[in-house]
Amino acid sequence: MTVVDPAPTTTTNRPLSGGFETRAALGRAARERVPRRSQGEWQPAADRPDPVSLLEQQAASRVPELVPIRYGRMMVSPFTFYRGAALIMASDLSTTPDSGLIVQLCGDAHLSNFGVFGSPERTLVFDINDFDETLPGPWEWDVKRLAASVEIAGRHRGFTEADRRVITLEVGRGYRERMRIAADSPVLDAWYSHTDSDELIERVRDALAVAPEKKLLKRTEGIVAKARTKDSMNAFGKLVHEVDGELRITADPPLITPIEDLVPPGLTREADEQAMRDLIASYQTTLIAEHHPVREFEYLHMARKVVGVGSVGTRAWIILLRGRDDGDPLLLQAKEAQESVLARFVGASAYEDQGERVVRGQRMMQSASDIFLGWQHVTGLDGVPRDFYVRQLHDWKGSADVETIRLSGLRLYARMCGETLARAHARAGDRVAIAAYLGKKDTFDRALADFATVYADQNEKDYAAFVDAVQSGRLEATPGL
Repeated sequence: MTVVDPAPTTTTNRPLSGGFETRAALGRAARERVPRRSQGEWQPAADRPDPVSLLEQQAASRVPELVPIRYGRMMVSPFTFYRGAALIMASDLSTTPDSGLIVQLCGDAHLSNFGVFGSPERTLVFDINDFDETLPGPWEWDVKRLAASVEIAGRHRGFTEADRRVITLEVGRGYRERMRIAADSPVLDAWYSHTDSDELIERVRDALAVAPEKKLLKRTEGIVAKARTKDSMNAFGKLVHEVDGELRITADPPLITPIEDLVPPGLTREADEQAMRDLIASYQTTLIAEHHPVREFEYLHMARKVVGVGSVGTRAWIILLRGRDDGDPLLLQAKEAQESVLARFVGASAYEDQGERVVRGQRMMQSASDIFLGWQHVTGLDGVPRDFYVRQLHDWKGSADVETIRLSGLRLYARMCGETLARAHARAGDRVAIAAYLGKKDTFDRALADFATVYADQNEKDYAAFVDAVQSGRLEATPGL
């Protein structure tokens, strides 16, 4: 194993005090202080910050010419707005009741941040796949963000109020039941629990026995099959071409901009390549394995790439590496890690490097993590030091399409996301106390669905205010990119 600095002591990595019954008593006591029904309550505070102002605050640290692309993507629908509104919701969640039980939060647990990807053992697993905002905090915040995203997605798809209620109840039910299983399991069983693609397919077959939907199984199998094709070779074919006998990432501005089109005058290609070799060598010290395959790859080229919705405007690079020959490529993604949107409400990270914060949180919450996952502190082309985390650009990734998902598919997906979030929290918090708080009845499930409904209403109001800000000229948006 590579020797790295030990993790700072945080509320999520201290030894759990007391026996299992003592921990369960903590959860029951929390239920007395904060009744489960209260989790359904939310209304905007009298001094609630202007949501558009919060977005403007975020834009201050982002690449100016890319911010309009972010706003253009957020304008598509209330759901895409929600994806970019993690800071707005973090501010709102800070005013809601919580049990006082702390876990490692994803921080942005909307349903599009779940999906399948390849494990180091080369199996497909279903798990959370975005940790840009990870930080310790109240477990309820992740669950509420997930449930609200399901309600908003259901509205986007035109499902009835009654159907949406059934779907959002599945989030709470899946989370509660899986957390109780984890609490009752042997310690290592709780830590190793995961969902692979075979179980995913089997869950779909079980769902079809209750609610037949002929195309659901076919669509799920299609997602799994397509995910297996999304690897470095697939990305290589789309993003790389040959120039004068050398492999280069193809320019597609403003979405993909090669580094040579961004460097200041006077920086030579040789100096750039040497700097990248030094950075990659330094990044290797943060990897989980001492003898790592990245040592056998050499740097060829890099480009800035616009990714996601909420992340647009932060600096993200794709890095082209070559193994034994041109037919053996590897594409890495280096993504800027800024301070978590949760930090102003729960306190700063114990890690000084924000890239390390992301990586440590991901390793804690995921059942299996990318072997190329690491971090690096970099001085940018503008002379400003920034933190990044690094991972494979594609590693068998796939997820449900919110634009086309059907009722039966969203119901199953909502439950699986709830279960997956519970598994992650069970590793990163006191699963026994949380399970005791949740209890056996569906009280929390119903409160969570209530919250999802009222918060989806607020999201629609915030979306309307955001669109008004664009139309008035307060914000500049570039649609269609």
